[in-house]
Amino acid sequence: MTIHREPGLMEPLWRQQPPEQVRLLNPAFLGALIYSAAKGYEEESNGSGLPYALAFVALPAVLQKVTRETLPRAISTSLAAWLSVHPSALVGFSDRAKAIAPLVRQAVAVAASSGLVSLDGYRLIPELNVRKINKYGRDLATAAIS
Repeated sequence: MTIHREPGLMEPLWRQQPPEQVRLLNPAFLGALIYSAAKGYEEESNGSGLPYALAFVALPAVLQKVTRETLPRAISTSLAAWLSVHPSALVGFSDRAKAIAPLVRQAVAVAASSGLVSLDGYRLIPELNVRKINKYGRDLATAAIS
């Protein structure tokens, strides 16, 4: 008896993208970005974790090259002030955020299950040091994305 499955039915969301997007949107890489955002937020907020919702803002902002390159280098610049100078950053942002939302949820799940971050209520708490992050990336890498 042969079982026929619909192509891509069991394939993870991130693997259903073109090859260049698979490399960019794999859960290990996105999880590392979420960790970085959580770590930075924790350092600047006196130890509180990154609000879960901000992961859905941070990733679409840093994944788009044009937006990433114009982000302020200092945290003294508020998001509102930065947006008043760079209103073009909002163009298409909601569409990008909606499109990547399932991948962000998957990356949070992978990062949490791997011990990269932990969930404390509605906050993401960074848990690992840099050496363990490198191991995390190696463990999750596959031949198709290496």
